[in-house]
Amino acid sequence: MRQLMCLRQKDLPMPFIFGRPGMPACFRTGLLLMLIFPIVRVQAEEISWLKEVTTPPAVIPVPARPLHPLLQTKDGQPVKSVKNWEPVRKEIRDAWMEFLGPLPPPAKSLDVKVLQRDELDDLVREWIEYSPEAGRRVRAYVVRPLQPSAQPRPAVVIFHGTTPETARPAVGLGTRKDRNTGLKLARQGFVAICPANFLWEEPKYLDSVAAARKRNPHSLGMITMLNDGMRAVDVLLTFPDVDPQRIGAIGHSLGGKETLYLMAFDDRIRAGVASEGGLGLNSTNWDAPWYLGPDIKKPDFPRDHHELVAMIAPRPFLVLGGETGRGCSDGDRSWPYLLVGQEVSRLYGPVVRQGLLNHHEGHQYSEASQQKAFEWLRDYCGHTDADR
Repeated sequence: MRQLMCLRQKDLPMPFIFGRPGMPACFRTGLLLMLIFPIVRVQAEEISWLKEVTTPPAVIPVPARPLHPLLQTKDGQPVKSVKNWEPVRKEIRDAWMEFLGPLPPPAKSLDVKVLQRDELDDLVREWIEYSPEAGRRVRAYVVRPLQPSAQPRPAVVIFHGTTPETARPAVGLGTRKDRNTGLKLARQGFVAICPANFLWEEPKYLDSVAAARKRNPHSLGMITMLNDGMRAVDVLLTFPDVDPQRIGAIGHSLGGKETLYLMAFDDRIRAGVASEGGLGLNSTNWDAPWYLGPDIKKPDFPRDHHELVAMIAPRPFLVLGGETGRGCSDGDRSWPYLLVGQEVSRLYGPVVRQGLLNHHEGHQYSEASQQKAFEWLRDYCGHTDADR
């Protein structure tokens, strides 16, 4: 039996950066399309393993720090509808933005330039440069199918892990051929953009953090990563073959962290996969100066990432966790955060699409877990209504 899922535009949170001064025209156009054309998604059969990844284990680990409840108003009243949740969601988002600091001043235009273009057997790979903020240039790879398509394509932002090769492995140019996510997704019909993380713009991480702080003295390092992710979406929207309503995000480790934040703060992302990024603030090095800094370790710090997972709801969000091993960041201990997101998702409808694939392989990005991740993206942002 086919299942019908319809998300009404009025039921979905509005992107908080709509109307931002200096916003690129391509971004405004993409958001305008989202407003004009209702987001109605005809969902064929769900992924066969959806129940497996959305069902928590019998024993759920207690989080390192208590997670305060979200589905209640300031005066303690329970939140039982999307209408009641929206102002709470805005309060949470505003509180996080106050902590993270302001987004960088935008450049007058993205000014996208193609530095190099290669044609592979079935793909086109471009090395591009653009301006994510005033006075700064970022480089990224873009990979897409060589053959033109009669219909707009799905697109995806791919965040690389911790490597000085930055985006090169994602497009088959680095030493880790198992990390060529961009090539794999492009061969499945996606337009993929793979931006280089700002940490490698200077000789050392702390040098890059200092340069970012000089440009934006009141913002944390995570703001630069978030802004770069949003600008990568802007670049995708300049391509006429990209469908603005079918954009996903995926990343491993460092890239998993960026995926979490991009999905939480940019509602243009329809589905995402965060591999081993670490949901809990105590799960990994979130206190590093290039992420959130030492304040998150204070006993009275009021925020945690269950709030971001709740902000993502009801959009499909899959966490890949390795459970144990050196550097492992996600596993069953991620469930307390995901359960909060699931609770919020149920305000929108009975089907929950936030879960954990616990592959028990440690801090790895194995071929098997990648295939699950790609299936997730194909199902939730890779198809048009006509395909179904």
